[in-house]
Amino acid sequence: MRETSSPDLVDVPEGSSLCTILALRVAANPGGVLIERKAGLAGGWFPVTAQRFADEVVEVAKGLVAKGVQPGDRVAIMSRTRYEWTLLDFACWSAGAVPVPVYETSSADQVRWICSDAGVSLAVVESSAHASLVDEARTDLPDLREVLVIENDAIEELRRAGAEVDDAVVAERTEAVRGDDLATIIYTSGTTGRPKGAEITHWSFAYLARNGIRSLPQVCTVPGSRTLLFLPLAHVFARYIQIVAISSGSVLGHTPDTRNLLPDLSTFKPTYLLAVPRVFEKVYNASEQKAGSGAPLKLFRWAAKVAIQTSRAWDTPQGPSLALKAQHRLASALLFSKLRAALGGQAKYAISGGAPLGERLGHFYRGIGLTILEGYGLTETTAPTAVNRPDKLKVGTVGAPFAGTSLRIDDDGEVLVKGPHVFRGYRNNPEATAEAFTDGWFRTGDLGTIDDDGFLQITGRKKEIIITAGGKNVAPAVLEDRFRGHPLVSQCVVVGDQRPFIAALVTLDAEMLPGWLASHGLPGMSVPEAAEHPEVLAALHRAAERANKAVSRAESIRKVRVLTTDFTEENGYLTPSLKVKRSLVLKDFADQVDAIYG
Repeated sequence: MRETSSPDLVDVPEGSSLCTILALRVAANPGGVLIERKAGLAGGWFPVTAQRFADEVVEVAKGLVAKGVQPGDRVAIMSRTRYEWTLLDFACWSAGAVPVPVYETSSADQVRWICSDAGVSLAVVESSAHASLVDEARTDLPDLREVLVIENDAIEELRRAGAEVDDAVVAERTEAVRGDDLATIIYTSGTTGRPKGAEITHWSFAYLARNGIRSLPQVCTVPGSRTLLFLPLAHVFARYIQIVAISSGSVLGHTPDTRNLLPDLSTFKPTYLLAVPRVFEKVYNASEQKAGSGAPLKLFRWAAKVAIQTSRAWDTPQGPSLALKAQHRLASALLFSKLRAALGGQAKYAISGGAPLGERLGHFYRGIGLTILEGYGLTETTAPTAVNRPDKLKVGTVGAPFAGTSLRIDDDGEVLVKGPHVFRGYRNNPEATAEAFTDGWFRTGDLGTIDDDGFLQITGRKKEIIITAGGKNVAPAVLEDRFRGHPLVSQCVVVGDQRPFIAALVTLDAEMLPGWLASHGLPGMSVPEAAEHPEVLAALHRAAERANKAVSRAESIRKVRVLTTDFTEENGYLTPSLKVKRSLVLKDFADQVDAIYG
């Protein structure tokens, strides 16, 4: 058993709330720019001062009061990342309410479960399509009184509704919020496929934000620091960075559509970014593809090699050689400056989490002038629990423990966490909460090691939760169970861990196959023949589409690979209780999995 800790860097009063965070920013510089909003698709960015944002928060909070929201009530927010998300978050907190994020890609089943389990009384969604999803689930949501649509002027409606409410009502509620009050419930996938609601307090967020600022002063507190959020604010990672930006004095921006990401980066010019590894992979791959072939492609690959070699050399006592320094200067002039310009030209740091980045990409970006600070955390740890810092960096690891955090590697290799940022438990699920803790330590379900310098490296997952390259947590059971409902299917194993999308390995039921073929007017054929037949494949893809209705788009199966070997107890792929031995399947059929993503 190995253990390491990092001390508190800031003494955050236990009564601190997220309302305190905003109040301190306003008090420090009321006329300073807090957020920049984009004016239309082709427009520029216009400033919102700290005081103006705080005033808008009060206006919307009064509207929530007028709509009957009481202290402690849960308010669902279902939207892409946009200004209104941040405004609603702080308005809920100011009214004493508890915002409950819902991914904008969620299915009706997921919306139904989250809103039911949380006891949501009011929902604010982005679009009419989202409202239709909520309406589909509404018969099972007796507590839900009203659904407001952002694109149908929900914010203005709240302002109008709250016009007659005295400011003192909101002030009184804001003052009453305490650090140990519930700030949010974030639903995270469980091994059964049913999301669990992690309850996070105001103090956990406030503590982590204040210590995060002190841990990363070069990133978020330098004059002119600014960040553009494009990851979903329904995720704890983006939510945390939102709070860090407001706490630190940074300017915050939002972009809801990643198709506009590069133009928005170009005009907003962030100094630091928040992203998942898939974004960095796509930027690298797109750059290589843009190089084309021949001499330009050779130039790109040479420059990439120089960047990686230079970054590696920075970690050695002697540093880069004179020749390598000269090559790096040339590569920077020819290529690196263009890559940095694609990200806005001002970004010096990026924070990466959700899935492993990979040492090669870490050194590449650091070599071109964008230092990626890879970190590790979970919803249950209010985002970061370990992170690399500019002055304490080891590429290929997820860093040392965050301020105030203790890490332990259990005897079986599982990573355990303790600290003020750890959640207080799963909503309405005391059994799962009890299972998640051992002697006050939170069991992450991840496997890892701690090196002699105290840096954590994640080596695998004890649980079966899949985390895609884009950082999306996917519970395979719900997809597999639905897929196996098709008469052609014997077994299904969902794959996609650290891959760009979800796929499935499927085996055919040899006993059911003849009848299915006959009923569809097809001649008899063997399992290997059926595995390649267009109509069989089309049927399996339709089965995948049906299974996908239970999950969000990001969790859905994109490709199906049919295996000609079934999983049975006799050949060792099933347990006596007929559960698939997932690790053995992934090992023995690794070439088939690679072929899916080839």
